[in-house]
Amino acid sequence: MSIDHQKILPLLVLTASITACGPNAVNLQPAPDATNPACAKAMVAMPKTLSGLDQRETTAQATTAWGEPTAIVLKCGVELPTAPVSDPCQSVNGVDWIVKPTDKEQAQSSEQTATGTWYAETFGREPAIQVTFEADRVSSSTVLAELASAVEQLPQKKQCTNVEDTLTDVQGGVG
Repeated sequence: MSIDHQKILPLLVLTASITACGPNAVNLQPAPDATNPACAKAMVAMPKTLSGLDQRETTAQATTAWGEPTAIVLKCGVELPTAPVSDPCQSVNGVDWIVKPTDKEQAQSSEQTATGTWYAETFGREPAIQVTFEADRVSSSTVLAELASAVEQLPQKKQCTNVEDTLTDVQGGVG
């Protein structure tokens, strides 16, 4: 019996792609710019453990997750509002982030607690990364600090500024 290698190769590739995501893979949708080559650089540099949680397989390009059950989800290539933004921006290990709760009511409250689901979005990096995490299970400062070296693979176009810096520049020119 003769084997036609040209017919078997596509079958092997199809089989490998079907089995690439195991039964415990986190089912996610890719971000709009997930195919950006810069995302690939960042994704390769992602830590295998984050905040003490093991990395998990996902079903979408430029995504990853940590924890069983999932406590942290990361997507590269997300679309973010253009600057300036009114949300507080903070720098963690050289990476600027906008961090806020996903619950709109909690986000607008003057008293914010570190509970529930939060997300952090890179500020000034293209493409942008969004990290969604369970604040009851992980510390935002730990998560963001441990992601810094991977996120730094993305080009930085802008930096956080605060109102005082902006007013100082304006007041310095007025005289």
